[in-house]
Amino acid sequence: MSLHQTIRIRHETRRRRLTVASIEALTPHMLRLSFVCADLAGFVSASHDDHIKLFFSDASGKAAARDFTPRRFDAAQGTLTIDFALHETGPATAWAASARVGDVLEIGGPRGSSVVPDDFDWYVLIGDETALPAMGRRVEELRAGPQACVFAVVRDEGERLILTSAAELTTHWLHRREGDEDAEMLIAALSSWRQPDGDGFIWIAAEASVARSLRQYFIEQRAHPREWIKASGYWKRGHAETHEKIED
Repeated sequence: MSLHQTIRIRHETRRRRLTVASIEALTPHMLRLSFVCADLAGFVSASHDDHIKLFFSDASGKAAARDFTPRRFDAAQGTLTIDFALHETGPATAWAASARVGDVLEIGGPRGSSVVPDDFDWYVLIGDETALPAMGRRVEELRAGPQACVFAVVRDEGERLILTSAAELTTHWLHRREGDEDAEMLIAALSSWRQPDGDGFIWIAAEASVARSLRQYFIEQRAHPREWIKASGYWKRGHAETHEKIED
């Protein structure tokens, strides 16, 4: 395999029924639910930003599906952990906020994985609350040696998470204020960030227009290679369900 080659893997897709085993409030607006399932054999999540479909019913009883990151999967224990960023509305927030041990949730996927190799000299991960599960998983999975830098926008200090890594990790927490635009806050913070030497991979996930602005910043202002940037819109303002890969 050549240096820095991203590997794409397809998985068998099937639905599974999970049962809530434990619930932990990580912050006032982030819940961690651990699930057990007798049917997790064959479940594969090879990348930190895989997404699985979670199936809910909305307030009118209509079926709804939302994308979530498998935060942690323990094949030996048969457990799957999912973190829920709680928003003001939506079927996922409503379900997670009222979930109890023993409740059942149906999931599907992941359909595939895009695995970024752990052979870069440094990594930068940028996002908002919706990206925190993927960012937390990624830094936990990195080897010792490279530098890893996280830029995360959250509503206030109470929404900060403890991120751990074998890599040399630096975390920048940006607190959203009324009238602030996430893209402007992040670009301002990045403008004073000194890029490490060597080859680096940049991962971005946020509201779609924010992710697009940040990708453009790295290409145009930092002259970073496009193939070493992955940007995704994890949500889109005014839309209920969006997962958009940001490309040219």
